[in-house]
Amino acid sequence: MNFAIVGTNFISDNFCIAASRVSNANVVAVYSRAQETGEAFAKKHNIEKVYTDYSAMLKDRDIDAVYIASPTMCHAEQASLALDAGLHVLCEKMIAATYAEFLSMKAAVARSGKVLIEAMRPDFDEILGCVSNNIIKIGNIRHARLEYCQYSSRYDRFKAGEVMNAFDPRMKNSALADIGIYPLHYAISLFGLPKKIRSVGDFLRNGFLGSGSSVLSYDGFDVEVIYSKTYEGKNVSTIEGERGEISFDKINEPTYYTLKLEGNGAEAYHAPESKSNMADEICEFIKICESGDSRADELLDVTEKTMLAVDMIYRELGIRF
Repeated sequence: MNFAIVGTNFISDNFCIAASRVSNANVVAVYSRAQETGEAFAKKHNIEKVYTDYSAMLKDRDIDAVYIASPTMCHAEQASLALDAGLHVLCEKMIAATYAEFLSMKAAVARSGKVLIEAMRPDFDEILGCVSNNIIKIGNIRHARLEYCQYSSRYDRFKAGEVMNAFDPRMKNSALADIGIYPLHYAISLFGLPKKIRSVGDFLRNGFLGSGSSVLSYDGFDVEVIYSKTYEGKNVSTIEGERGEISFDKINEPTYYTLKLEGNGAEAYHAPESKSNMADEICEFIKICESGDSRADELLDVTEKTMLAVDMIYRELGIRF
């Protein structure tokens, strides 16, 4: 499958590296607003074509799919245009800034018959797949704590007075959209939409949501979702049941999980160093696009439920995009 990339940031770099490990994935074009930036990126990754006109790129018949890694505020329009042009779309998280924007993308899927999948790596991760498969062993769930707290590499510059896109609410960005979406999405993939969500957040001087937490209430248990771009957490998540617990590390790309059962000790699994859930994501995306696998609908359904939850959290925190 031939991909065009939208965006030239570090996530796009990672995508090119991951795609090079997938035998039937080829990056043949890159879109950038600036020709010089696009050419530098293309040279780094040996990409043949550089576009600064998005509409022109979508007419390129060598392209089968578009990987969108632009700012969140651009996702809905760029994805919808690509779908309407007859191209499949793999769109970086958070898939849209609001639930309403997501619905516009979903409508484009219905019009085009093409595949739209959120590039949510936990959906394709081997370790988190094992967690999902083994969760039945710990019995009735009584509590879960899912965490992703990372001191942003750009936070010092923000504190020094420079407001970059990563900390600019005018870009429809937030710590929830940037990294909190990982634990929130995984919670909903496991347990569905909660009956109730209670949220708190800490805002920076420019109104940017820098950190926060939400409690998702289900029948018989709660799930804590904790996220931050302003401090470094332990980033160990735990799901506790009546017969034991499962824990794992960094939720966007875990390296291990541990299963502890009452009276049976513990078992642990560590992923090989060569593991790449982004490469796995690309493989699965291609498989779904080429086979018409119904998993596309299942994945998009989880994304839709997550976007509903995001809107609920934003409303409670007073965030309006």
